[in-house]
Amino acid sequence: MAKRKKTDDPSPDNLDPQNDADNFGLPDLEYKPLEEEETSDELQEEAEEPVKEETQPQASHEEEERKTEVEEETFVPEEEGSSKAPAIIITIIALVIIAASGLIYYYVYLPKAAAKEKARQEQEAKLLKEREEAARLAREEEERRRHAADSAANVVTKPAIGEIVTLTERTRRYYVVVTSSIDGDLAMDFARKLSAKGVSTKIIPPFGKWNFYRLAVGDFETFAEAQASADSSKGEYGDGVWVIKY
Repeated sequence: MAKRKKTDDPSPDNLDPQNDADNFGLPDLEYKPLEEEETSDELQEEAEEPVKEETQPQASHEEEERKTEVEEETFVPEEEGSSKAPAIIITIIALVIIAASGLIYYYVYLPKAAAKEKARQEQEAKLLKEREEAARLAREEEERRRHAADSAANVVTKPAIGEIVTLTERTRRYYVVVTSSIDGDLAMDFARKLSAKGVSTKIIPPFGKWNFYRLAVGDFETFAEAQASADSSKGEYGDGVWVIKY
């Protein structure tokens, strides 16, 4: 499109009839060249670019700060979570160990200890029973030996028929008297009965102011020995057993 040069000079020289013919009688229009418009747009963009360059770093810096804050906010919980995890794991392991220890103590150690204690008590009871049985057998053996020795002594010392001795003089010994009679024949009859049982006797004739025949079943050196024998003989001869010195 052809462009006309605008002039503001209203001089007669500019009023060219030929020009008026070219305009077809239409009024003149104001316009700007495209180059000038493009130049003005470029200048405006160049003028605006420094402003954008100055504001752009500030915006990016704010974005970086926001990103850093977001990263810090999101990173802290991760650190807290990761720091609590070992403690939780250790606590769980400790609880498991304690529970396992309790189960082992109640279901393994205590039954074994009870069985061991029971076995120990049974062993002690068995040993005690064996000791008691051994002591009983020893007592029985000792009793048997004693009876055998007594039986052998009785066979040796006790004759089949007891000896009857009539004293004719005083001996200064102590005698255990079981009976006394006024007649010597009565004393001899009792002596024969005892002799048939294997008991040896001695007939003491009357002496002093007493006219009695006394029958003694034993004589001793001392009064104490004679009295002990008399006390032991009361069960067989009665309470009338006494001791005299002849």
